[in-house]
Amino acid sequence: HPRTLFTKNSSNPMRELLRFHPLYQERVWGGRALESVLGRELPPAQPIGESWEVVDRPEAQSVVHGGAHNGLSLGAVLAKYGPDVMGPKWPAGKPFPLLVKWLDCRERLSLQVHPPAAVAAGLGGEPKTENWYIAQTAPDARLIVGLKRGVTRAQFERAIADNTVEDCVHHFRVAAGDSILVHSGQVHAIDAGNLILEIQQNSDTTYRVYDWGRVGLDGQPRQLHVAQSLRSIDWDDFEPAPVRAAPTSGVIADCPEFSIRRIVLGAGERVHLRAGEQPRLLSVVSGGGRSSAENSAGTRSPLGQKLVRGENVLLPFAGAFTFSADATTILLVTENFV
Repeated sequence: HPRTLFTKNSSNPMRELLRFHPLYQERVWGGRALESVLGRELPPAQPIGESWEVVDRPEAQSVVHGGAHNGLSLGAVLAKYGPDVMGPKWPAGKPFPLLVKWLDCRERLSLQVHPPAAVAAGLGGEPKTENWYIAQTAPDARLIVGLKRGVTRAQFERAIADNTVEDCVHHFRVAAGDSILVHSGQVHAIDAGNLILEIQQNSDTTYRVYDWGRVGLDGQPRQLHVAQSLRSIDWDDFEPAPVRAAPTSGVIADCPEFSIRRIVLGAGERVHLRAGEQPRLLSVVSGGGRSSAENSAGTRSPLGQKLVRGENVLLPFAGAFTFSADATTILLVTENFV
């Protein structure tokens, strides 16, 4: 497991980890797994498909839950403490670069694509590369990412008209602990029965190319974006492979926008993340434990804060942290996004 030495830092107000209130989103394909699996208290009688865990966008803001900065939005935290949270070179006014979501896919999602940077501006959208970590899955559940080998744009367009798109896309089975990095331009869909942690660029541009004949919560067919999708799809992207679950620590995603390490800890084992390196996101995808932060005197709370399965917290640049596992635990550490 990664082990680093602590470095003391000068006194500043941003040494503690930041927890946020989740923002729940009703979706026609959603369910109640965030309640039954993660123990969340959800709005009643609604299909909740997404929980936005960390977000800094004009239309949605994470709000700090607990601690010295309780009640501040993530945008306000960055405006006031940007260098402490993100590092000394962080530009004033820049939003947090990632968006973290839980996805409860009770039913299959639409077939969709996010525009690559080269075409996004021309379409009035934003690129979005994302990583899916499968926290729980139904037997025989699948993902759809990329095209079947040899499928051409002309064949795909005919398949849309003929309602045979299913024959053009790459399906594969998944199990808990698997993950896959989905780049902008890759056509994709999440099949029914998957509970997924999605870590992505800060973007909310999605083009639906096909929706399996489904209607929305209002009973009407949902809007499609076929022209935009056809301009965005990478027609040379065939049958990408997932990263399969493993009992060891290692890198599961690495792209220009971010990287993700899987850290596997046994009961009583610890991981140390030191101050002054970079900000990080810590996600508990299995098990749980406690995180303690170093204070201005260089000492740590003997108890720390309890972190349970499903939590996603921001570890500021200025803070040093130790996570101690109560039982077998899998953490995802997202970094290299600054």
